[in-house]
Amino acid sequence: MNRYSTSPRLLALAGTVVLWASAFPAIRVAVEGLGPAALSFLRLAVAAVALLVIAPFAGVRLPRRRDLPLVALCGLSGMTAYQILLNWGEVHVEAGTASLLISVAPVFSVLLAAVFLSERLTRNVVAGSAVALGGTALVTLAEGFAGFSLASLAVLAAALVQGVYHFAGKPLLRHRSGLELATYAMVAGTVFALPLLPGTVGAVADAPAGALWAAVFLGLLPSALGFVIWGYAVARSSVAASTGALYLVPPVALLVSFVWLGETPHPLELLGGAVAVAGVVLINRRGAAGPGPEPGARAAEPAARPDADRPVRFLQPAVRRPSGAPHG
Repeated sequence: MNRYSTSPRLLALAGTVVLWASAFPAIRVAVEGLGPAALSFLRLAVAAVALLVIAPFAGVRLPRRRDLPLVALCGLSGMTAYQILLNWGEVHVEAGTASLLISVAPVFSVLLAAVFLSERLTRNVVAGSAVALGGTALVTLAEGFAGFSLASLAVLAAALVQGVYHFAGKPLLRHRSGLELATYAMVAGTVFALPLLPGTVGAVADAPAGALWAAVFLGLLPSALGFVIWGYAVARSSVAASTGALYLVPPVALLVSFVWLGETPHPLELLGGAVAVAGVVLINRRGAAGPGPEPGARAAEPAARPDADRPVRFLQPAVRRPSGAPHG
């Protein structure tokens, strides 16, 4: 049964990596014509509208009142703050440096999950994280460092708030689907970004068509679809195993940038990508103490496995708990 239940999870992680990697060249195209603030709001708004349109047909439920603090945290950290910090930082920071700084987000996620969700830091997780981070360092060394600046710290802060989102969303995925979490967070993030609306209107009026299409692409695919399938994968594995796959984003971004923008990767970047892949494989290697769903979900997992194998499970939570049970 594990063989069949693992494949959809790995496919969802692979899809997330490709979509989020494609966001880097798209941001480069969009931010030049829109600016960081307008791009942040437009991307969030496009994603939120898309998810709200399909919500009634997909059975998306309203969040429970007790879930609202976590929903607000996910929206403010993983959507609003992440978009603003990353878009502003990438205007001033070299792509290689930004990739390394963003790649530490899984480290924040794993540490938060170990402290607050009681997920164990196994030797495979620690060693795999070190190997994968070393791979992303090789990718960065191929382009060199321009030194830390305020913009570099902004990108590092973007990695931190992304790690907060990955951690904060895990308890919600115990009783909500990946589609529901993505919808809640995207709408909340758009609400928090409303102060950027006046400037966005003016920027859109003067923006070239290429920048607008790039922003729409970012909202529909990396944001809307990417966060839905990401939630599906996280609901069926530990934070360490799922966020470990995000170390693959920098090397995949190199390939996407080559196809989209014609940027040729340095041989050292290709070597770093291979090392990062090896680290992710180590993180996801299962053993006696290997990564899996958090301890609190083990008792309920067998009942959810048969349904989790069906494609329709993208619209349902991975584990159902009694209404009175604690949910983090």
